[in-house]
Amino acid sequence: MSTADHPLAAIGFRAEHWPDLALPAGRRLGRIVEQHRSGYLVHDGEAVVAAKPVPKLRHRVEDASHRPAVGDWAVLLRQGDEWLVEDLLPRFSALTRGAAGEKRARQAIATNIDHILIVCGLDRDFNPRRIERYLALASASGAKPTLVLTKLDKDPELDSHLEQARAVAGSTAVHAVNAKDPASCAPLVALLESGQTAVLVGSSGAGKSTLTNTLLGGEIQATGALRERDGRGRHTTVARTLLPLPGGACLIDTPGLREIKLTGDEQLEEAGFDDIDALAAECRFRDCRHEKEPGCAVRTALESGKLDPARLASWHKLGREIGQAGGEGLARRAHKRESDAGARGLRKRRGETQGRL
Repeated sequence: MSTADHPLAAIGFRAEHWPDLALPAGRRLGRIVEQHRSGYLVHDGEAVVAAKPVPKLRHRVEDASHRPAVGDWAVLLRQGDEWLVEDLLPRFSALTRGAAGEKRARQAIATNIDHILIVCGLDRDFNPRRIERYLALASASGAKPTLVLTKLDKDPELDSHLEQARAVAGSTAVHAVNAKDPASCAPLVALLESGQTAVLVGSSGAGKSTLTNTLLGGEIQATGALRERDGRGRHTTVARTLLPLPGGACLIDTPGLREIKLTGDEQLEEAGFDDIDALAAECRFRDCRHEKEPGCAVRTALESGKLDPARLASWHKLGREIGQAGGEGLARRAHKRESDAGARGLRKRRGETQGRL
């Protein structure tokens, strides 16, 4: 069966990702389209059902980012009147962040995605440093980022903002749109091919829900007014939701992220710092840290005014965060290995003791 003819094609199934897929008897495949505290909503190609994960996916997962998330393909099992998420298909991509307020935990924002649409309003929401952080987060996802600047019709400083956005985006495509205007959003429609999945990320009030409504062809997601004192939104999207688009692609809308915490898997060379990477190629030392080393082309550009000091400061800051988070991840995995080894030793000793009784 071709991907186009597959009953799950309308919610983003592409057979090339799982060419040898064979489900056990009595199971069916569905895609997680919403996540709630009490469980998940899963689309099986015909209807949406409520399902709960089995304990191994809920309580016995070392890394929280490996728990079921919106975008996952779930193997469903029915027990009486209840549907269970028994297992997940391997992910081909995942956008993951460090969980807010937790030092080491990770959280999957969306999985099995082809595009990450980083949404930033051309108003008080506009922040080049935040854009850099989103691009860094996207670098570890396996999906392609695109920067979407909304509120094109309300920006008196459009030229300046576009110049700043393109400077931090590097090779990442930048689209400035009026999220309420279908014609303005046409380049995004063309970007999202049938069978692909995109996730929208950005601050509350950036225009994600308005953009979602336009891409859907009608008002589906609730939108809210901005607070006058700071221009921020009121979190009109309260849960991650996967929605099929008219052209055959799928879109995952997400609530605004208050904290963009890195995981340690990010790669700065893939995070839009093309200007610094190009300068670094001219440094005298290949391992130059662009601090006090002689022959540093990056510092020379900084001193001559060709490189924005805030840009280099952000590169250093993100690099330190990635290194710190990566070190915590290594320590966590080492602790897990030690704990597992200790548990195996304890079980062995208990067995030997019982054998002598």
